Amino acid sequence: MSYAVKEMFFTLQGEGARAGRASVFVRFAGCNLWNGREADRSTAICRFCDTDFVGTDGDGGGKHARAEDLAKAARALWGERGGTPYVVCTGGEPLLQLDRALVDAFHEEGFEIAIETNGTLSPPEGIDWICVSPKAGSELVVRSGHELKLVHPQRGAEPERFESLAFEHFYLQPMDDLLRKQNTERVVAYCMEHPRWRLSLQTHKMLGIR
Repeated sequence: MSYAVKEMFFTLQGEGARAGRASVFVRFAGCNLWNGREADRSTAICRFCDTDFVGTDGDGGGKHARAEDLAKAARALWGERGGTPYVVCTGGEPLLQLDRALVDAFHEEGFEIAIETNGTLSPPEGIDWICVSPKAGSELVVRSGHELKLVHPQRGAEPERFESLAFEHFYLQPMDDLLRKQNTERVVAYCMEHPRWRLSLQTHKMLGIR
C-alpha cells in the first residue's frame, strides 16, 4: 500500500508518559472519527481535535509508495544524533495506514516505534509503545497497551469506565478548549483523589514547539 503523510518532523514528545523524549513525528493523513472539515465538526464523533490531518501538504508531508521509502525519510530526520531513534506514529488516526510492512521497515531503520491511536482499530504486531486516547461515542477495540491517555472531561468517557483495562499507565489530560483553566483544575483534583491516574499536560504548546 502507499502512505499519505500530512507532516513529518523532529521534536520532543509533548504529552504523557514519554514527554520530553526526542522523537520523529509521522502524522498520517485521515481519521475515522472526523473528516477534518470544520463544517462537519459538530456532527463528528470526535469534536475537539486540535490537529490538522487533512491532505499531505504539511512540512515533511507527502505520499510514499513503499514502506521503506517512508521509513528512510523518517530516519533522515533523526540524522546522526545517536541514541535509539524513536518514531511516533500519529494522526488523524494512524492505524488507517500503519501496517506490518511499515512496522518492519521502521525497525529495519533502527527505530523504536510508538503509536498514538483512538483505539478503534486493531494495531499490527511489533509496535513497541501503544498509547490509546479513547473518544466518547466510539467503540474501543484496543483494550490493552502501555498508556491510556484520556482527554477530560468527555461525557460518556469518564475515567472510571477505563480503569479495568490492561494498561501500564493511566493519564488524564485537560480538554484544551475555552474552559481549559477549569478543566485543568478538575483534572488535578481528580488525580489527587484517584492516584492511579496521572496528569498529562501538552508541554509542547507551553514551550512553543511542535
